[in-house]
Amino acid sequence: MNVISNIGKYFQMLWVVFSKPEKIKIFRTRLFDEIQSIGINSIPIVALLSTFMGGVIALQTASNMTSPLLPEYTIGYITRSSTILEFSPTIISLILAGKIGSNIASEIGTMRVTEQIDALEIMGVNSLSFLVLPKIMAAVLFFPFMLIMSIGLSLIGGWLSLVFADLSSTETYIFGLRSFYKDGDIVYALVKSVVFAFVIVSVSSFYGYYTKGGALDVGKSSTQAVVNSSVVILICNFFLTQMILL
Repeated sequence: MNVISNIGKYFQMLWVVFSKPEKIKIFRTRLFDEIQSIGINSIPIVALLSTFMGGVIALQTASNMTSPLLPEYTIGYITRSSTILEFSPTIISLILAGKIGSNIASEIGTMRVTEQIDALEIMGVNSLSFLVLPKIMAAVLFFPFMLIMSIGLSLIGGWLSLVFADLSSTETYIFGLRSFYKDGDIVYALVKSVVFAFVIVSVSSFYGYYTKGGALDVGKSSTQAVVNSSVVILICNFFLTQMILL
């Protein structure tokens, strides 16, 4: 019953969140602040993870290329497919669920237990729209950019690892990257990045907004936000794959 109750409260929260902002100027200012906090500040960790992730995928693929029937360009093809279809949109989102989700839940949770949200309500401000909507919009707008950056860096990381390990040539790797390419794979990855961005921010905001108690409960809400947003990402990943690819 508690799960059903939380799902109901979650959708009620979203209904209030997506009401029209009272002051567009304030909303725009908060939107740019959240783009800085959620998006730009996450670029270093996304860049680092993507580069090494691509290198590992390429090296593992090359190490398993034992059959003489498989052409050498298969390394590039598998690296590209794995990166675009799964690793960049899903693994990066799971990592960011820990970084961004915990930050959002603790930030809003702290505002709740210190009665700052109550003060906003007393002043007649729609606290959910004021606090949560800019975060959701910032994530939805910036995640596709981070996805494209992640894919590019991952493919570069794969190329560098193969060249330095002398496992493949640049020409063969690039030929593999271009083999059997489908625009639909990029569309699929972009759709997943937008959905995952929405899940991370909305679920984390939910647990932060409905925090009760003190500082210890803020930590519990932060943990719940990360765990549950990760679970929802995996469930959405399964259904999106069925709906788009199959």
